[in-house]
Amino acid sequence: MIDRLKADLADAMRRKETVAVSTIRMLMSQIQYARIEAKRELTQDDYIAVLQRGVKTRREAIEQYEKGGRKDLADKERAEIAVIERYLPAAMSAEELAQAVDALLKEIGVTEKKDLGRAMKEFMGRHRGRVDGKSVNALIASRLK
Repeated sequence: MIDRLKADLADAMRRKETVAVSTIRMLMSQIQYARIEAKRELTQDDYIAVLQRGVKTRREAIEQYEKGGRKDLADKERAEIAVIERYLPAAMSAEELAQAVDALLKEIGVTEKKDLGRAMKEFMGRHRGRVDGKSVNALIASRLK
């Protein structure tokens, strides 16, 4: 992952893509902090978790910027999300997500809302990096009694 980021950083610098340059540098920094914190080399799942945190914080910032009437800053955050998503696994479509949720609920026998946490944990464990936790939570909750 680091090698890919370094290569993409060099390409972005050559093409003078300022948003990509700053975003990739920030990602590399966050990965380094995660490696130091973990006191070991990161796994692919660790890299995905760092990237997902980056997307999540930017989505939260977009919400705040839009509430505050700062469309320019919200657009900048969206551009950064687009850069980060290049490194995440392909996201599931809405149809794939619905099928996966239905299959999981049937497989583990969850039918009540009290088991939402167990279903979420299992689903996110299987599909980490390909789905947004909020949308999964809402979909699973809508399927339970």
